[in-house]
Amino acid sequence: MSSKPLRVGLFGLGKMGRNHLRVLSMLKSVELALAFDVDANAATHAAAVGVPFISELPDANLDIEAAVVCTPTSTHPEFVHALLARGVRKLFIEKPLADTLERAQGIVAACEAVGATLQVGFIERFNTAVQELKKITDRSQQVVSLDLTRTNRVSSRITDVDVITDLMIHDIDLALHINGPVVDVSAHGFCEGEMIDLASALLTHKNGRFSRIQASRVTEKKIRMIQATCLDMFVDCDLLRKEILISRQSETKQPDGGAYVISSANEVVEVRPQEALLLELQAFVGACQGQVVPGFPDAAAGLDAQVICQKIREAVLR
Repeated sequence: MSSKPLRVGLFGLGKMGRNHLRVLSMLKSVELALAFDVDANAATHAAAVGVPFISELPDANLDIEAAVVCTPTSTHPEFVHALLARGVRKLFIEKPLADTLERAQGIVAACEAVGATLQVGFIERFNTAVQELKKITDRSQQVVSLDLTRTNRVSSRITDVDVITDLMIHDIDLALHINGPVVDVSAHGFCEGEMIDLASALLTHKNGRFSRIQASRVTEKKIRMIQATCLDMFVDCDLLRKEILISRQSETKQPDGGAYVISSANEVVEVRPQEALLLELQAFVGACQGQVVPGFPDAAAGLDAQVICQKIREAVLR
């Protein structure tokens, strides 16, 4: 396991890329060697934190060990192939892997062919509220279902993917992460123009659990909510406020033949106020340096989520 700072290149300085730039530039375990964007005006963002900027990829090998790819989704394949060709073997790719399942499969195959490490940017796995929720559901007598809701007005920066690939994929990944593999998918939705802007899906999991997922870019209201229905409790989890409330089921006991009811109790769970992006990038650096990272969102997780995305899309457009 190496203690030497990891030489990282950042590719893409849009809104999400600038967030990565901020966090990467603060990590002592990282030497941010370069930042790339096709827009030369983005150089000002790199200069603000003292990082060398390039707007064209050189033909020779890049003098970096790892790359964080935050370019538009439709460009992910070309950047991944270019980075692999230049000797980079440790990759972080913002979700989704690609704009289509077939192109995502191509990325994974290319990484596997050269033994590259690949992390997908499923940032919600590193939301401390989600991490606490998973601990709670893992301890539950039986989880019956999850309800996952994610709404946000469509962003002007997202023009190449629909609401399923833009927003819903986060909750698809969480449903798989918490409830396991899926055996059946049904869905319906609403299209504005050629893009699906609202989708509602029901996933049936191999273990008998259900996940009901709704994502919308139709309204302004921003919601990030998970509710878990269990035999022994009901859990409300607000991912934005990082708040969890557990409502325990009431119990009925009959001592000496006389019945009485123990009322249900509410419990507020304390959630650590840590930034998910910081935890996510620390996990990437750790994995690159040989650490075993629990819940690491690898290439298989990225493909599994895109397979479900495709099934939901087909059901909506049927």
